[in-house]
Amino acid sequence: MINKYPSTLWIRKIVCVIALFSFDLALGTSTFAQTTDSTREEVVRGWSVGAFPTISLSNTLGFQYGLFGSLFYYGDGSTYPEPLHKFTAEASHFTGGRSRFYATYDSKYLIPHWRMTLSALYMIDPLAFFYGFNGAAQPYDEVLDTKNHYYLDRRFLQAFANFQRDLSPTLKVAGGLTFSHYNIGDYDTLEYRVPIPTPSLYHDYVTSGLISSDEATGGNVLEARAGLVYDTRDIEAAPNRGLLAEVFLNGGLASGGYNYLKFCAYFSHFLRIPVGFIAAGDPVFAYRLAYTGTLAGDVPFYMQQIIPMLVPHTMLTEGLGSAKTMRGLFENRIVADGVAWANVELRIKLFKFTFLNQYFYTAVNPFFDFGIVTQPYRLDRQAAAFGQDEEMLRRKTQGIATAAGLGFKLAWNENFILSLEFAHSFDPALGGGIWFDAGVNYVF
Repeated sequence: MINKYPSTLWIRKIVCVIALFSFDLALGTSTFAQTTDSTREEVVRGWSVGAFPTISLSNTLGFQYGLFGSLFYYGDGSTYPEPLHKFTAEASHFTGGRSRFYATYDSKYLIPHWRMTLSALYMIDPLAFFYGFNGAAQPYDEVLDTKNHYYLDRRFLQAFANFQRDLSPTLKVAGGLTFSHYNIGDYDTLEYRVPIPTPSLYHDYVTSGLISSDEATGGNVLEARAGLVYDTRDIEAAPNRGLLAEVFLNGGLASGGYNYLKFCAYFSHFLRIPVGFIAAGDPVFAYRLAYTGTLAGDVPFYMQQIIPMLVPHTMLTEGLGSAKTMRGLFENRIVADGVAWANVELRIKLFKFTFLNQYFYTAVNPFFDFGIVTQPYRLDRQAAAFGQDEEMLRRKTQGIATAAGLGFKLAWNENFILSLEFAHSFDPALGGGIWFDAGVNYVF
């Protein structure tokens, strides 16, 4: 049996996290840095290079190992802490089965007044989690979970290009294209030597017609998006003040004649609390309000877990139920035509220090996340497939999912942030036990 909650002792988990931090610090290449004595202003110049072993632990994906690298170029330091150019790449594997290969380039300065972001991702996920549609409308069975009922095999390639044009110092028009190729199927019981006493949920969805035959094995998708961005943040990776608002349309053309149009709106606000007595910096109260909903068309099931992004903040945003949307829930536990969620947290800096001409600080972030289905997906077909009352299922979708937790951060030069977060869902049907994730960056 493949267990998504490894029985690793807590001390071994802690050792893995310590190894993540220590390896990252040991292998980072020094940059030229200067501190002006009169102002104590920190400036990093030239290149900042880090090549790290990727070592992390998650109770949904297992132990991760591989290589991760970031390359920042600050030039003469006049734009610090914002780099002139940023390159990132990763190749890693999780003991839960997932492998991913990722590369991205991001710059606001290559083309004057334009920001360009290019990325490519290839993911092999033979044990991808599939909990069905509409969150709580799909019952969760803990016994079936231990028998690997909630898996499918997912492999996909995604290429992303995004451009932003300054209309003013804070307002931008943005747009881009994404091409995705998905290969979907039931997971290979022979490869993992896992007997299935009952068919998987994915198998049930396909045989009942809830997932149509022309989408069951995946396909190709071309998405285009366009909208507006309003950004007053002082630092992009971990703002002390300001806000970020994104409003855009996201349209897709997919194999099998599927086409759709989504509306997305994301709002993040960062408020510095001027306590004045913490040497590392004042705490920041941060919150994000997010919504994505389908305006027209029919989205193929394998695209519904993708959260469209006008400005990419991470490698891949899925949910609700992930390290980048609602922490504490099972991965992709809430999938629907429309979802809304919020993240609220207090970011408290603890210590600030310099090591090898690099600037670091540590922080903690207690948080609260909640989300809801605003637009069910194929609810009538879901009710018919399992012989349930549609109105009863609709009422189940209207419940608010909630989770809370605590995170720990180690920030390097304001741009690279190592993260360890723990969370607990208040609804056992949406997330069980203590969820934890070791990775990079804040959730928003």
